[in-house]
Parts: sequence; C-alpha cells; structure tokens
Amino acid sequence: MPICFDLDGTLGHFSSGFVILREALGEVWGQAPTAEELKRCQGSTDWEIVDELHRMRFGRGLDETGYEAYEVACVARFRRVFAPGAQAAVGYAGVLEGMHRLAERHRVWLVSGNAPELLAFKAEVLGIDPAIHRLGSLPRHDRAGLLKRALHGCPGPHLYVGDRPHDLAAAQAAGLPFIGIGDMVPGDHVCLSPESEAEHLVAAVEATLGAGS
Repeated sequence: MPICFDLDGTLGHFSSGFVILREALGEVWGQAPTAEELKRCQGSTDWEIVDELHRMRFGRGLDETGYEAYEVACVARFRRVFAPGAQAAVGYAGVLEGMHRLAERHRVWLVSGNAPELLAFKAEVLGIDPAIHRLGSLPRHDRAGLLKRALHGCPGPHLYVGDRPHDLAAAQAAGLPFIGIGDMVPGDHVCLSPESEAEHLVAAVEATLGAGS
C-alpha cells in the first residue's frame, strides 16, 4: 500500500530553484535560458523542462548524456547555495514527521520532479530517512509515468500527496486519490496547511486510504 509524496512545496521548499536551474544550464550550454523561455515550458519534471528548453535552444530533443550534465551542474550549484551556514531550506516539520510516522506502517515513496541526485541532496537537507524510497525525474517520463513506475506491482489503495495543480493532474492520470498541501490546488480533495501537525497528515492519509479500499 505505497503512499507517494512530492518534495518541493509539499515537504518544504528551496527558494531560487528555477534560478539555479537556469544557471546550471548556462554553465552547460554556454548561455542560460531566459525566464521567458522557462515560463513557456509545459512540463513539471526536470527531464521535461530541460528537454523543452533544449528543443528551443538547439532544435532537437535532449539525450541522456545532456541530462546527466545538467544534473551534475545543478546539484553542484544547489550544494553551494544551500551549504551549511549559507542559504537555508525550509522544511515543514509536521508534514515531515507525519510522513515518517506513515513510513512505519506503509511503504512510502518520494516521487519528485527533481533529477535523482538533486532529489537525494534535498532529501538529505530536509532530514528525510534514507529508508524512504525515492524516484526522481527520469528521461522520457512525465510525473504520472513516475508514479506508475513507483507503484508498479504494488497492491493498493495508493495515493499521492502534492502541492501543485500538476501534482493533482499526475495523480488523476495515474488513477490515484490526492491530498493537497497548501492552497494552490483547489478541488474537493483533502487539503492541509504546510503548518499542519503530524497527526493531521496521518489521519487524512488513513481516512483517504480507507475510503478507497
């Protein structure tokens, strides 16, 4: 009965993330994409976004080698920006604790739009238990595809916890119920504040799983 969590905006946040993404691509490509080019991107995962920007810049799709080069540059920049004593990430303490409590009774996944090594770094900074399974953005996978990959062969019911409309859309495409964190995703699903206590998240997840069983 896996439970999947998004990371950015759901468990905490790392400010300036898209600025760092553009800077990393500038390092790899010799010129950073503009903010306007980034706004034109339709995807929500690193692979989708970098592939779209690559097509705008070079007229062809991204390959695995190009994606790896972006990932290396992006992780290096995040490590510099969020080094100890520098800029701090913000973790949602109650949501993080609630996820860890759920992991004691259920199989929990982080399914994130971040490239895998960037996801690993952010999870480390937020103090997420390494035993929690992680799946970052992979070539030729959208967010729904990542969810389906994480849940393949696992009996349900499942659900996805996220904070953005693209998280809800991915949950719907994968056939999963959804719990929102924050007020960015309107709808009739359960929504919790980022300041929620751990027991509120646990109760909401258990109730949603119970309703779907």
